[in-house]
Amino acid sequence: MSSAAVTKATLPRPGQASYGEIVHAALARIAAENARLNALLDVYAEEALAQAEALDKQAAAGQPLPRLAGLLYVHKDNIAVAGHRLSAASRILEGFVSPYDATVIERLKAAGAICIGRANCDEFAMGSSNENSAYGPVQNPLAEGYVPGGSSGGSAAAVAAGFCHVALGSDTGGSIRQPAAFCGLYGLKPTYGRVSRYGLIAYASSFDQIGPIAASLDDLIAFYEVMAGWDSRDATTAAYPVKPYTSQEPPKRWAWLQPVGLHPAVEAHMQAIYEILQKKGFVVEKVDFPYWEYLIPAYYILTTAEASSNLARYDGVRYGHRSAQAHTLEELYARSRREGFGPEVKRRILLGTFVLSAGYYDAYYTQAQKVRRILYDFTESLLGQYAIIALPTSATPPFRLGEKTQDPIQMYLSDLLTVYANLTGHPALQVPVGQTAEGLPIGLQLMGPLYEENRLFTAAYAMAALGV
Repeated sequence: MSSAAVTKATLPRPGQASYGEIVHAALARIAAENARLNALLDVYAEEALAQAEALDKQAAAGQPLPRLAGLLYVHKDNIAVAGHRLSAASRILEGFVSPYDATVIERLKAAGAICIGRANCDEFAMGSSNENSAYGPVQNPLAEGYVPGGSSGGSAAAVAAGFCHVALGSDTGGSIRQPAAFCGLYGLKPTYGRVSRYGLIAYASSFDQIGPIAASLDDLIAFYEVMAGWDSRDATTAAYPVKPYTSQEPPKRWAWLQPVGLHPAVEAHMQAIYEILQKKGFVVEKVDFPYWEYLIPAYYILTTAEASSNLARYDGVRYGHRSAQAHTLEELYARSRREGFGPEVKRRILLGTFVLSAGYYDAYYTQAQKVRRILYDFTESLLGQYAIIALPTSATPPFRLGEKTQDPIQMYLSDLLTVYANLTGHPALQVPVGQTAEGLPIGLQLMGPLYEENRLFTAAYAMAALGV
């Protein structure tokens, strides 16, 4: 069993080739594979080559280079990059060009990272398989005919296919961690408020977090440290200092959550990891989690309620798709939204509007908020006894394209193990821990105290050292 991410291809790294050669290698791979995978919606070839040339000149002149110099990344299609299209994989924003950079993009540019493209995703980040995009589904590079996970499936697929070193995703209920798991990669959902959401198209504002997906834990940490920290343009960011990661003694007390109904291969891997950690001196205790049945209902009530409010701004008036068939203001709103939004987005808007409506607000929305508080208190109590909470990232390995599209409930249930960290706001790290007999990746998820991402990194390094 190995924690090394399994990928079809890896790019040269800074120091192994010139910056221009790294970009050319990525562009060649994209040209060869992207039409099949559909991971990228746009490729920023000219800008990437120009930035690489500038870095090569700096290096030749002996000038100091920024921290992330030469590391290539892609951004999910709900993160703004100035001068480039931004659609959240939806027809309603077709043709829209962002006039500004998201905060995370500004910080990565300043650190020398090279953005090479815009990644496909589920429409408005609503999905678990990247099959809801208006621009078509994404293929898993590790297993043809299988989903890469969602909603950041294009981001994860781009890393797994060797298009870039790191990808940016957004995580509302597992949309970084689940695709990272399905593509055999590391993926981090930071503490809520740790990374600025300025420039992120909102799905559910009290849940969304931007984070990195990478084949290398070192690269993931480097991107996280550059992106994290307070931002005056996002009032939800925390002024809590971002401490650079340093090697530490691994946390030894782990709470182990393992629900029933796991796929046999996932269950076998979890049990094997549990036993290895115990043999190596870790105190790993199986803890009863009494709230499994409440996670999905609470999550979908709250997130759809927020989504119905956030998506009200897409009305065909100010930007994006405007129906050519409308003759009155009411028709303009109705037709533009009907033509622009896909089926899953419409479903969630309707559900969110329902739970916020008079007569149902207290029965659903208020009760879900109470569940959210109970989950937070339980998690804080658990982290007072244990350093790490561990649980599978997904109950199953990647599933086949089309397997769950006809049953929304089954698709929603695939988020069961990841929505927990978003409901409470705690940081969570997906760690690749092996694969099934068929070669499909399996992931383990680590949760820790608020703003203690470094503890998760230390635990992941410890697992790698143990060969887990």
